[in-house]
Amino acid sequence: MGQRMQAAGGCLTAAVGAGAGLAVWSIDVRKRLWRFEQAPDWSVLYAELPLMILGGVAFALGCWALFSRLRP
Repeated sequence: MGQRMQAAGGCLTAAVGAGAGLAVWSIDVRKRLWRFEQAPDWSVLYAELPLMILGGVAFALGCWALFSRLRP
């Protein structure tokens, strides 16, 4: 596989991982945002959202690296 194809595969994998992290985060987000009756819990947006996106990217790129090593 050429370098351009590997780079494109890595970028596409990172984008898919970010989308997967966003999709997992968005499940039941309204319930998590309004945990307390007085005010919304903003840590859902500034802490959980970036961590889920970065986790999705890291997981996807880790799988991509593993599968690219296993392939002859």
